[in-house]
Amino acid sequence: MSERPDGSGTPTPEDLRAAHDLIDEHLFGPVRAAEYVQHVEYDPELRRWYVRFGCDGRDASTIYFDLHQRTLRYELYFMPNPPQNHLELYHWLLRRNHDLYGARFSLGPDDGVYLTGRVALEHLSAAELDRVIGVLYELVELWFQPAITLGFRTPASPS
Repeated sequence: MSERPDGSGTPTPEDLRAAHDLIDEHLFGPVRAAEYVQHVEYDPELRRWYVRFGCDGRDASTIYFDLHQRTLRYELYFMPNPPQNHLELYHWLLRRNHDLYGARFSLGPDDGVYLTGRVALEHLSAAELDRVIGVLYELVELWFQPAITLGFRTPASPS
């Protein structure tokens, strides 16, 4: 990121173009070529990339990368809001958040559970994009099935 004449660290249009190009080239190059990646897409109106990858515990997951003026925001839809066991599930997810690095569980506007995070543009690199993808992939593999089991468990039937 360039230093502005006023001394601020505000990204310039050139910085945003460089970040855009880095993300685009990396996601459509080495990431798309990875065997676990099913699809990569870009929506220029939203400045949003989609990376869909296969999982063991579910059919697939999609990471949404949104380029903003100072950050690259990313999110992955983790699971729907369960019809019951909310408090138990939220407590369990918050405990997971305590030790997470690079992502966190959150509730989205639709009350679904998401994994989200941000990278400052000044720290953006191909290695950082790979780290984000790896972290989200690992978290889905580790925690999706236990979260679904907890959130969608039905009460024991009376005998």
